[in-house]
Amino acid sequence: MAQERVGQEPVEQVDEHVRVAPAPGLRPYVAWYSGYRQRGLPPAVHRGLPSPALTLIFTLDEPLVLLDPPGAGARRRSFDSLIAGLHTAPALITHQGAQSGVQLALRPLGARALLGLPAGELAALDLPADAVLGGAGRRMSDRLREARGWPGRFAVLDQELTGLVRADRPRAGRFGEVGRVGQIGREAPAELRHAWNLLRRGHGNVPIAVIAAEVGWSTRHLSDRFRVELGLTPKAAARVIRFDRARRLLVSRDRRWRLADLAAECGYFDQAHLARDFRALTGCSPSGWLAAEFRNVQADGYGFDESLDGPGRSSPGTGTGAGAGTGTG
Repeated sequence: MAQERVGQEPVEQVDEHVRVAPAPGLRPYVAWYSGYRQRGLPPAVHRGLPSPALTLIFTLDEPLVLLDPPGAGARRRSFDSLIAGLHTAPALITHQGAQSGVQLALRPLGARALLGLPAGELAALDLPADAVLGGAGRRMSDRLREARGWPGRFAVLDQELTGLVRADRPRAGRFGEVGRVGQIGREAPAELRHAWNLLRRGHGNVPIAVIAAEVGWSTRHLSDRFRVELGLTPKAAARVIRFDRARRLLVSRDRRWRLADLAAECGYFDQAHLARDFRALTGCSPSGWLAAEFRNVQADGYGFDESLDGPGRSSPGTGTGAGAGTGTG
């Protein structure tokens, strides 16, 4: 930690960021936990980007503030906790020099067992976590704020989420009780799980017709089931998966990528195709995103991060989603 003077007042500089895999029994539902705390930053706005994971965030100190995109008004939405479904557009997150919280990347096909509703119910939405989790969300938020240190907070998550997975459905206060879904099964159809795995393992570059043939469905039926279960069509999901990998490689410390080489590695037609997708999903060019986000905790190492994928079905903020890979942070 360091101190920097602003006028006559010393400001303590804090920069903490730790990410771990959840308990083994939770890995079919949650890809990773991330804890972050920063102080002494200049006020900023950053982009929470689309990713192939739902985002769940519990703040520790300051609320999380989302801004409407340019041209959509000047609304500011403040969250003490947030859950975001799969998105195909960036979220704008602002802070006044400090931010702290715990973020989880939730596997979309684990949403039924963990949240009690399919991920498609949350598509393109940013909601307070207790709108979905009810009293369990409020209890989790309180316990995380009371816990000491990152290991203690991650232990709280392991305990609370294990309880959610084992809970009977429906749960009181669950968003799905007032949505389109009442009592639901805990598992998505096997064909859909297989299709999602093919798309993920192929980094978004397997033709949709090939996937449909592999699982024995028509492309139309596959698309319809993706919309219901995930909130995205197979084509849109493939685009997000491919982009998420390209974004992670772009900020990798292992190699400095030329954009033309990155485009070829990630399955884009050419560099122009990569640039178009980046602009559509982030609102700026790859180089512009790097310049704007380089110092953000959310930019470094977020994304879905397949290195922490656990066993079971394979599936962000801040990808609003809101948060680092959301999505948000």
